[in-house]
Amino acid sequence: MTTETAPAGRITLPGGEMLAWSDLPQQRLADGGPLAALAARLVPPGARVLVAGPHDPALLEQLGHAEVTGLLRSHPDAVALAQRAAHLIVGGPTGLSDDETYDVVIAAAGLDPVESVEGTRLGWDGVLTRLVAALRPGGALLLRVDNPLGLHRLVASTPWYANREDSTWTIGGVLDRTHPANREQLRERLSAAGLRAGACWAAYPDAGTPTALLDADHLDSDAGSGLFDAVLHGACAGGFTGDTVLQDPARLAVDALHAGRAADLAPGWLVLAHRPADPADPGTPPVDGDLPVALVQTGRPGIGVLEVRHGPSGWRWGRLATTGTDLPAAAPFASREAAYRDSDALSGPVPAGRLLRTLLLDAALRRDLAALRTLLHGYAGWLADQADTNGRIAGAAALAGTDNVVVDGERYAVLDPSWRATDPLPADVVLARGLWRFAAGLLTGGYAHPWSSTLDVAGLTVVLGGLAGHDLDRPTVSEAVEAEAAIAAALHGLDTDGKAHLATELHAVTPTDPPVGAARSYQQLHEAWLRQREELARLAALTAWTEELLTSRERALRRAETTIGLLSGSLSYRVGRLAITPARLAKRGARAAKRRATAALAPKQEEQQ
Repeated sequence: MTTETAPAGRITLPGGEMLAWSDLPQQRLADGGPLAALAARLVPPGARVLVAGPHDPALLEQLGHAEVTGLLRSHPDAVALAQRAAHLIVGGPTGLSDDETYDVVIAAAGLDPVESVEGTRLGWDGVLTRLVAALRPGGALLLRVDNPLGLHRLVASTPWYANREDSTWTIGGVLDRTHPANREQLRERLSAAGLRAGACWAAYPDAGTPTALLDADHLDSDAGSGLFDAVLHGACAGGFTGDTVLQDPARLAVDALHAGRAADLAPGWLVLAHRPADPADPGTPPVDGDLPVALVQTGRPGIGVLEVRHGPSGWRWGRLATTGTDLPAAAPFASREAAYRDSDALSGPVPAGRLLRTLLLDAALRRDLAALRTLLHGYAGWLADQADTNGRIAGAAALAGTDNVVVDGERYAVLDPSWRATDPLPADVVLARGLWRFAAGLLTGGYAHPWSSTLDVAGLTVVLGGLAGHDLDRPTVSEAVEAEAAIAAALHGLDTDGKAHLATELHAVTPTDPPVGAARSYQQLHEAWLRQREELARLAALTAWTEELLTSRERALRRAETTIGLLSGSLSYRVGRLAITPARLAKRGARAAKRRATAALAPKQEEQQ
């Protein structure tokens, strides 16, 4: 055994280390995201923690209150992480000392990248057994397991079994019996290893770098939750941006939620298991404490992680796992952003109800104009109640679009009140912005709806405003699009050029376009192509009708010219012309005589006066 001294940590090389390989994730979240926030919550101060496998360095930074030992197979990764851990063991699980135990073991990168290909191969069960042996009685294991039938594989344009990258040494599928393929198999493996499975979180949109961790049991039981609806849609819409997929992952995730299968379709799971304190009583239930129902990364990098807890009176917003960045109050007007996050607003109960966008989509698909009118009328009335005496809306209500409002009976409420408008906005602009966002998603998403296919996004916004009982016009809609660009720029941290480009892009949205800023879905691209073909066919028919009309008018004009030409050469035309000519000359002479008489009489009238 050899030992190398690092600047702030000790690297132990028991053998089997990989000297020319790196496992550290390339895609990382600010402050480690929800995973780091969960790990920091599970690890008590002063605990001895074993972090097995390659993890985001930000996760180790979040564990600064504990004594961290890292277990890696890559020597370059150990050098990179040496300053963030008290001790690093490089070479795989066989390098763990038999007399060392830990309070918490974190294997949030899975078990496959824990063992080295240069050493003895233990397999998935063997690695789990070795980590359990390193866990003290009463300790906790946080383990990640990938789902071979997850959403990421269902929407991928390239099949998982065709992956030939160097990092893919093992390709897991449902036929691989060495790995658990579902949550039930996972619980059986943990039980066989002497652990008792506790809480389990579904990781979206990617198991490696999740932006949302949602309690799997609550996902199964709370299928109509507006919170889960909004979180899954936001995570999957943002997690596949720029990728080419078979179908819209956000739509699939929301559909799975309402079918009670969102946990089963998660790309991966994070399970918290405990080693019984009394080996003679392995059935003793673990005490997980106040664990979150949801951990969500929203907004631009570094803005923070939202936390939701389950209490006696329902779900409540918890603390922000990482502090966000609020807008400085003294910022000059020219540099002020249109929206900012107020972390103090996340302290009350999470409003119950279904997401307004989902209810509107359902009514539009069923062509239920009565339900649409009721929902939109209630939404517009609720916004009007939030306005001040000048007809302006401030705070969270100013950003309350259909994707951030939940409906419970006749009650409307903002789901996430932490995002607030810097300056109050006119009530009509707030309403038009919410309706424009829904109209753009409805048209570009290819949803069936009860309105004419020739309506553009602004026109449909005006129609929706009419259903809501408000007479919106296109200038108001244009102002709402500008507000949407400014707010989106603040939420995503865009600079001035990015904001201007976004505003231009939003103004140019047409029904024949695919959704703006979403993944390139083959289904949606195909639907957009069909809409473009229909529009081209309509324009071609209109052009053909116009050309036919012009042709018929030209033919009528030619016939009239021919008739005039024929008449001008006839005897009757010449006789008539000879009869009319003296009359024209006499009329012209009478006018000249009248002008001369008027000019002669004018001086005499002036003398008489």
